[in-house]
Amino acid sequence: MVETIAFIGLGNMGGPMAANLVKAGFRVQGFDRAAASLEAAAKTGIAICKTLAEAVAGAGTVITMLPSGKHVLSVWTELAGIVKAGTLLIDCSTIDVESARKAHGLFSGDSFRSLDAPVSGGTGGAAAGTLTFMVGGTQGAFERGEPILQSMGKRIVHCGDAGAGQAAKICNNMILGITMAGVGEAFVLAEKLGLSHQALFDVASTSSGQCWSITTYCPVPGPVPNSPANNDYRPGFATALMLKDLKLAQEAALAAGASTPLGSQAAQLYGLFDKLGHGGEDFSAIIKFFREAEG
Repeated sequence: MVETIAFIGLGNMGGPMAANLVKAGFRVQGFDRAAASLEAAAKTGIAICKTLAEAVAGAGTVITMLPSGKHVLSVWTELAGIVKAGTLLIDCSTIDVESARKAHGLFSGDSFRSLDAPVSGGTGGAAAGTLTFMVGGTQGAFERGEPILQSMGKRIVHCGDAGAGQAAKICNNMILGITMAGVGEAFVLAEKLGLSHQALFDVASTSSGQCWSITTYCPVPGPVPNSPANNDYRPGFATALMLKDLKLAQEAALAAGASTPLGSQAAQLYGLFDKLGHGGEDFSAIIKFFREAEG
């Protein structure tokens, strides 16, 4: 018997993720408030539903991919009144840890299983089915959800109990935002010193400066052909989304009493870059900020 999955939120990430579930043999019932997203989803074999209740009818698993914590809590509160006992709920949005834990709390007890499972890998990873999932929830919920997540990603990591997936995601992306800013600064300095992009890449990508922001996502054209720098910084992961995650990290740091001065500085840099009109560009375009600062 084919398992039915309800997928709520069929945007730039959710749409291709749901399409990969269809390719894996699941029946996917989708719902989104944007007509364009529904139209695109229909072309990939997703059964389009007009209401949330219609989408979850007969589904053993419900997956959400939504913009923010308030959206997740709103949808999950509505789901609490309509999903059947035994349903597995998975939220793949990137939201604050507190909202994630509140969402889990709506489905506490033995009748349901729930996971927070934010992703890393951007729109390219969503389309290719190569996402990394950082998962929070009970071991039983994880064991049930892992095969489904494997249909959308290549690495599934159980990080701990409720909210742990979100905690891992914002810590990871704080590292990413900081390192990309540092790489951008270094390449601008290299330009000022007359050092070619390729020369710095050849050294840093094989030396102590090595990091993902250089080897996979180099912010200058040339050294890494598939990086956004070679496509006019068309976003795989937009500046506005990086800023969102850095703000979530700062909120979490304040709540936990953690000192994150570099994370704070990165949030300020990306905030300024966003205000200058670059929110829709890939976050690696932050290198432009340092060039403009140099005049």
